[in-house]
Amino acid sequence: MIGQTISHYKILEKLGEGGMGVVYKAEDTKLKRTVALKFLPPLFSKDDEVKQRFMHEAQAASALNHANICGIHTIEEFENPASAPHGGTSAGKQQFIDMEFVEGKTLGVLLKEKELSLKEVVDIALQIAEGLNAAHKKGIVHRDIKPDNIIVTDEGLVKIMDFGLAKLKGSSKLTKTHSTLGTLSYMSPEQARGEEVDQRSDVFSLGAVLYEMITGRRPFKGEHEAAVMYSVMNETPDPLARYKSDVPDELQRVIDKSLAKERDKRYQHVDEMLAEMKSVSKKLEVVTAEQPKPHRRKGLTVVAGIVVLIGLLLGIRFLLFSPTESARMITSLAVLPLQNLSADPGQEYFSDGMTESIIKELSQIKALRVISRTSVMRYKNTEKLVPEIARELGVDAVVEGSVLRADKDVRITAQLIAADPERHLWAKDFTRSLENVLLLQSEVAQAIAVEIRIAVTPNERELITRARRVDPEAHEAYLKGEYFVNKAVPADVYKGIPYFQQAIASDSTYALAYAGVAKAYGYLLGLGVLSPREGYPKVRTYAEKALALDSTLAEGVGLIADVKYCYDWDLKGAAEYFRRALELNPNLADLHLDYGWFLAGQGRFDAGIAELRRARHLDPLSVVMTQQLAQIYALAGRYDSALAYAQRAAEIDSTFPLIAMTRCTVYLGQGAYAKAIEEAQKMILLGNVSRGFRDLAIAYALSGQTDKARDALAKLLKWMDDHYVPPVFVSRVYCALGDRERVFEYMEKGYEGRDEYLIQPAMMPPWCGFIKSDPRYKELMKKAGVEQ
Repeated sequence: MIGQTISHYKILEKLGEGGMGVVYKAEDTKLKRTVALKFLPPLFSKDDEVKQRFMHEAQAASALNHANICGIHTIEEFENPASAPHGGTSAGKQQFIDMEFVEGKTLGVLLKEKELSLKEVVDIALQIAEGLNAAHKKGIVHRDIKPDNIIVTDEGLVKIMDFGLAKLKGSSKLTKTHSTLGTLSYMSPEQARGEEVDQRSDVFSLGAVLYEMITGRRPFKGEHEAAVMYSVMNETPDPLARYKSDVPDELQRVIDKSLAKERDKRYQHVDEMLAEMKSVSKKLEVVTAEQPKPHRRKGLTVVAGIVVLIGLLLGIRFLLFSPTESARMITSLAVLPLQNLSADPGQEYFSDGMTESIIKELSQIKALRVISRTSVMRYKNTEKLVPEIARELGVDAVVEGSVLRADKDVRITAQLIAADPERHLWAKDFTRSLENVLLLQSEVAQAIAVEIRIAVTPNERELITRARRVDPEAHEAYLKGEYFVNKAVPADVYKGIPYFQQAIASDSTYALAYAGVAKAYGYLLGLGVLSPREGYPKVRTYAEKALALDSTLAEGVGLIADVKYCYDWDLKGAAEYFRRALELNPNLADLHLDYGWFLAGQGRFDAGIAELRRARHLDPLSVVMTQQLAQIYALAGRYDSALAYAQRAAEIDSTFPLIAMTRCTVYLGQGAYAKAIEEAQKMILLGNVSRGFRDLAIAYALSGQTDKARDALAKLLKWMDDHYVPPVFVSRVYCALGDRERVFEYMEKGYEGRDEYLIQPAMMPPWCGFIKSDPRYKELMKKAGVEQ
């Protein structure tokens, strides 16, 4: 019909289409104004009773003159061949309604585009109530209040549409055939049953719309019409607090009363509801005035109710990658800690574990930079705003949400928020049984990948969708193990290992549990608790078992790379495993860290620094990543950069003992021995005893204070009686003392004990350079397999 002229209306464009007809934007050529024309379906034109009723109701609605009602100017007819009586040839009469044209978006569209503040929600609800109150006073019941029948202009003005389909007080009720004039999810129970309705039905519908504006979901839903009808008539919606923590109790009471199943228990008139909402609005204004700075929500809650059907539909959508138009390309992302909705604080391990799992799933996408767990966990329970968090992490968007274990199910709510400008892009609920929790994690990652329009290769898609069922007890034990091991404190790491073993006992095919044990022993090696001969065989055993069950586990491949390098001294094999691990998961910060040190150990400092910079880029708020970058700069002789990054690390955590080690390395290299001694003493006080006494002895020796150097060395050797200290550490002290025989004695011990520092000739400090001309050094390096 676009371009046609009907009566004195020129059709300009199509605005929308629904079950009750098609709406066009048109020009009223007589009055020179823009209007909206709604053409009623031919179905109504064939039924004289219905046609007469709509004519009467449109006339009554046209008498409504209110700022919150989309006005009806007139109802007219035109000859339409499509409306000819059945079997006839002559054109039939078809009705259309001339309505006010309103420039804006429907509330339904608005709710998909953004999350409304409580103030915006109440303001919109007040305007809807004002419009309904005006209609009810004239005896008109709308019957179809829903988000798609509400228009919100750019100025925030609210207009109720489709009063032409309303029901006049005293007129006959619609027949069952036409009962779909209302939308089931927003219908009152009496309307759903096809009974007579009055203004209290509109009250119920407004309550349903208000609930959806607050929570982002309909109060009544189901997988089919009968299920929705059952929900409307029998089920109580979840409390608002499950989805928004700052909802006033008064607003919950408004919802409860308006959605009462029995109409006598609802507000009897919409002006009663209006009065209580005005009271809520005043309270919100006071709260806003007292708290001018908004806070980031501490998480979303999870929808209680039906299990979300992901399976086929999500799988097809993921394969086709047809994201929503509201999302723009996002290349960097942070998954903030999921809120634990359980009343039990002891369930934190579960929510933290789910956060880490989703990060791991997403991190397999090469084109996407995903911030590591260490950095995002700093925002647990934070009140910082999303743009501030995104700016600190350097990402385009964040994912935040919540997790709840309920009986045998796990429920996750997640939402995607763009940072600049801040806007809500997407929100979704996911529910799975505990045995399908790995599938749940995969589904969340898949859905996010679709929404952010990131390029996913077939191999990456296969990795993300490979999840399987898992024994619930095994997975719970695994998450507990991860919770303790991630604390990276020896006592907690040891606590985590039995949980991984328990997971393996429950499910001997659970690859992640084997990888967890390997990771734990790797941490103990890195913390200096275990010697190489104690730790690396265990790392190898469990990593190989993990990879035998799942060869795509990047963490497992990376652990084997560490074993190849640090224990087998197989540099070629280590390089191959590092590259393979990075292909499987390019977003593992720890992997880039280890690979960077591998490269630097062979003298490739530029390449090593590049890898450590990538590690820090993925984990920008990790004190370890920042300090390690500072340390590699120090060993490369780039002292200004080393001190700059050491200062940045101190800004993250000034108590981290290795920061003092980096500064000590710089000062030793610069010959500033007094400063080096000061930093070495700090290390000892902060608990880094072996490195502290090592560097203290070296600083004293190089500064000519031999007695103090030997005293510090004696304390280091005493410490070795009960703790593992790499023998090469001791050899470097003897280098500073000029004791060549002792240097090679401890280097031989390093060879026997598989000390990884032995095979890093490029890391040798300048005061040890004199040993390189000794034949014993060349023989030792040849025996260790290190090319000179």
